[in-house]
Amino acid sequence: MPVTAVTEKTFVDEVLMGEGLVIVDYWADWCAPCKQMSPIIDELAKEYPDVKFVKVDTNANPNLAAEQGVLSLPTLQFFTGGRVAKSLSGGKTKGALKKAIDELR
Repeated sequence: MPVTAVTEKTFVDEVLMGEGLVIVDYWADWCAPCKQMSPIIDELAKEYPDVKFVKVDTNANPNLAAEQGVLSLPTLQFFTGGRVAKSLSGGKTKGALKKAIDELR
């Protein structure tokens, strides 16, 4: 499943009302670790077709990032049933992300 861009207008439908595990990648174009993680997120989206991956551009959606308590970039939030089950901040390896996904699936 391709990674979907989410905005303040689509967050509720795409994430909070999403079924199964939904992973939100909060990023910005000026964030070097975000750029490093982007291809990893794309790979994981292909490897885990049952998991929904979405991205939030924090430059375009600053209120959404603030509402979700995102204080640093990149931040990944793992939602199940409309609630945050896990949150990871900073650059992570593919292995670390796979471990987190496998724990929540």
